[in-house]
Amino acid sequence: MMAEDTTADATRRLNVKKQTLDDAYAAPANFLEIDVVNPVTMGVGKKRFTDYEVRMRTNLPVFKVKESSVRRRYSDFEWLRNELERDSKIVVPSLPGKALKRQLPFRGDDGIFEEEFIEDRRKGLEVFINKIAGHPLAQNERCLHMFLQEPSIDKNYVPGKIRNP
Repeated sequence: MMAEDTTADATRRLNVKKQTLDDAYAAPANFLEIDVVNPVTMGVGKKRFTDYEVRMRTNLPVFKVKESSVRRRYSDFEWLRNELERDSKIVVPSLPGKALKRQLPFRGDDGIFEEEFIEDRRKGLEVFINKIAGHPLAQNERCLHMFLQEPSIDKNYVPGKIRNP
């Protein structure tokens, strides 16, 4: 009989609050949204490249800037990956491939500048940056903050952690 009373007491303490429509449709407590959009190809010949707009929205306290939009090339994503591999303790996901065969001369198509290839790469880069930015340890890395929020990347920055306010 004693065990039965204890169980009833233990469960009585749980006051389950009913969820209202306002609760259900309110902004999530913590969110981080990153989109890789608007690819633009510029330049000519060997100087030709495609860059992408990286848009971020968040309410996470670790990010001082709550909304940002920067343009990044594939090589910038490679830089971020290399920095995180070198300086952090996280397992860094792979990037979409370099597509070396698409860069060979005398192709019958536009190679890495084909719309379909650019769209596939854009999707891959978006998956990559969301996996990294969603990792709690990566969110403290200075290189990630610079990648997402600074107009240009300072490759001579001092690696380290972001201090929470």
